Amino acid sequence: MTFATYPSLAGRVVFVSGGATGIGSDIVAAFVRNGARVGFIDLQRDAGEAFAAELATHGEKPLFVPGDVTDIAGLQAAIEATRAHFGPIGVLVNNAANDQRKTFDEVTPEFWDLSQAVNLRHHFFAAQAVQPQMRELGGGSIINLSSISWRFGANEMPAYATAKGAVVALTRALARAFGGYNIRVNAIEPGGVMTPRQRELWYRTEESVEAMVQRQLIRRVLTGDDIARMALFLAADDSRMITKQSFTVDAGLR
Repeated sequence: MTFATYPSLAGRVVFVSGGATGIGSDIVAAFVRNGARVGFIDLQRDAGEAFAAELATHGEKPLFVPGDVTDIAGLQAAIEATRAHFGPIGVLVNNAANDQRKTFDEVTPEFWDLSQAVNLRHHFFAAQAVQPQMRELGGGSIINLSSISWRFGANEMPAYATAKGAVVALTRALARAFGGYNIRVNAIEPGGVMTPRQRELWYRTEESVEAMVQRQLIRRVLTGDDIARMALFLAADDSRMITKQSFTVDAGLR
C-alpha cells in the first residue's frame, strides 16, 4: 500500500508524550518521516534513547526527554526543552496513557487519582504550555488520544474509561478556548490496536488477536501506524478547517 505524505509538516515542530513505545512511537516515527522536528517524553529512558538514535537514519534526530507526564513541572520542562532545541511547537500529540485493568471492587482512591493523572490531567497542562508557542506561530494543532473504551463501558477498567471519555470533553472545551488563535484541537479514539504491550498483557495468543479482528467490520489487525496516519492528517494543513472533533479509528469494532 502507498500512503499520503504531508509537505506542510516538513520542518514543523511536534511534541509527543509517551513516544518511546507503542502507538506513541509509531506517531513519532510517522512525523519524522514526514520531515517534522520531533520532541518526545517517556518514562522509559533506554527505549527512548535507542528509538531516537534509530530514527536519526530516517530524518532529523528527534529530541528525547526522559520524564513522567504525571509530573507536570517535568512535562512543562520537556516542552520548553523542545522549544529551545527546535523552535516553537506547532503540533502537540497528547498520547501518554496506561490502560491498567482493575475491577470496580479493586479501585482505590489512590489508583483512581493516578489513572486520571496519567490518562487525562497531562493533556490539559501540555495544551496550556504549548498554547503561547502556537499563538506565536499564528496557529497550531493539538491532538488528544482518547479511546473507544469509554463508549463500550469497559467494566474492567472504569477509571481509564472515565478519563478517556473526559479527554473528548476536554478536546471540545480547548477547541472553543483556542479557536480564536487558529489553534485546532481534535481527538482520536483508537480501537483494539495490537501493540507489543497489548499482546504481552491482554492478547497473548494468536487466537485472542483473531477474536478481536473478527469483532471488526474490516478484518485486519489494527496497528499503531493506522492511528499515526490519522494524527498526521490532523496535524497537517489539509485539515485546517477541522476542530472540536473526535475521530474513531477502530476498523468498525462491534
